[in-house]
Amino acid sequence: MLRTIVLEDGQCFDEALLARSTVISADTLATVQTIIDDVRAQGDEAIRKYTLSFDNCNLLDFKVPDDMLNAALKGSDPEVVKALRHAAARIYDFQKKSCPQSTFNVRTDGSMIGTKVTALNTVGFYVPGGRAQYPSTVLMNVIPAKVAGVRRVIMCTPPNEKGSIDQTTLAAAAIAGVDEVYACGGAQAIAGMAYGTTTIPRCDKIVGPGNIFVAAAKKLVDGDCGIDMIAGPSEVLILADETAQPTFIACDMMAQAEHDPQASTYLITTDPELVDEVEAEIERLLEDAPRAEIITSSLGDNGLAVICPDLSSAIATANLIAPEHLEIQMEEPLELLGLIENAGAIFLGPWSVEAAGDYIAGPSHTLPTSGTARFSSPLSVETFIKRTSVISYSLSALAADADTITTIADEEGLDAHARSVRERIAFVESVE
Repeated sequence: MLRTIVLEDGQCFDEALLARSTVISADTLATVQTIIDDVRAQGDEAIRKYTLSFDNCNLLDFKVPDDMLNAALKGSDPEVVKALRHAAARIYDFQKKSCPQSTFNVRTDGSMIGTKVTALNTVGFYVPGGRAQYPSTVLMNVIPAKVAGVRRVIMCTPPNEKGSIDQTTLAAAAIAGVDEVYACGGAQAIAGMAYGTTTIPRCDKIVGPGNIFVAAAKKLVDGDCGIDMIAGPSEVLILADETAQPTFIACDMMAQAEHDPQASTYLITTDPELVDEVEAEIERLLEDAPRAEIITSSLGDNGLAVICPDLSSAIATANLIAPEHLEIQMEEPLELLGLIENAGAIFLGPWSVEAAGDYIAGPSHTLPTSGTARFSSPLSVETFIKRTSVISYSLSALAADADTITTIADEEGLDAHARSVRERIAFVESVE
C-alpha cells in the first residue's frame, strides 16, 4: 500500500518525490478573482447569489441570530459540550501563558526603547463545511484570538440547503466566544471579510482552513488584509526505529489519512522490517474502519515509507520534508528534539498521540503544511497581535548618538536626515 523508498549510505532524499505544491492554478485564481470583484462591487447581493449557486441555499439574511449560539449550546449532547469546555480550558491556559507583553528598556543615557504589543481589532474566522464538521477548529482558532485581546471576532461558515449550520459548530462558537456568525462560505465569505459589506464587517485578518477556492481567495486578498497561511492537505510524518509499536504507527497514519484523500502520511524509519509490520497492521485495522475508502485512497496515493541507513539520514529526511505534524516514536525521543528544525508540531514518544494535539493538549492544531514549516509557525496568540516599536530619546541620548546618525546619513546622501539632528544640537547650543 505504501510507496517505499530505500536510501543508501550517503544518499539524500529527493524532495521532488513528494509532489507537493502550494501553487494554485491560474484558472482557479481567475474564477475566484471574479467572485471577489463581485463581492466588492455588490456586497451582500453577491454573497446571496453565490450562496444560492454553490450551497443551493437562498438566504435573505445570512447573519445567524445571537440567541442561536446559546440555543445550540443547550441543545447539543451534554457529553460533547463537556468535552468541548474541557478542551477550551486547556487551550485557553496554554495560550494565556504564551501571550506576549509589551517590553521597554531604559538605557543609562535616558533613552527608552521598546515594543508595544496591540491586539488586532477585528478578525474573521473561516470554518469549512462539507464532508465533516470540525468544532475543534473553532476552539483552536478563536480562543488564541480572544486571549490575545481581539476586540471583535466573527465567523463565516457555509450553510446547508436549509440555511442552518451544524449545531455542535455553533456550540463551539459559543464556548470560544465568537461575537458574530454568518452563514456563508467559499471565496465569497473570504471576500466579504476582507473588504466588508453592509452586513459583514471588514476584518484586519482572516484565518482558518478551507478548500482550494478558499485558499485562492485568501491568497488574493492577502495584503488588503492579513491572513494566517495558505493551508494545503494535512500531513503527518512518523520517525520510528525498532522500538516503535507497529500498531501505534498504523493507527496514527490512518488517523491522518481519514481526513482527506489528499492527506499525506510519511513513515521514516531505520528499521527495514517495520514497514511491512505497519502495512500488515493497516490492513487489519481497515477491516472495520468506517472511513476505509478515504484512508485507502489517501495512503495509496500519498503514503510514503522511507527506509534510512542511519539516524542521521532519518533526521535529515524529516527536516527536508518539514511536515505539519511530526511524531518521534524512537528510543529517547527527547534527546532528538534539538535535531528537528522543521515541523509544525512535534509529538515525543509513543503516548504523545497526534489526536491529543488535535483536540486538547493546548497549542493550536492550525499548523503550516506543504513544507512551509521551513519558515512558518503554528497559529497562536502571536497571530493576532501586532508589534509597534517605541523610541523615546533624551537630549543627552541624542547628543551621544548624533555623530553616528549624521555620519551614516551623509554617507547615504540623505542631507535632511542629518540636518534633522544637527539643527536640534545647534538649537540647544544656541540657548545655553
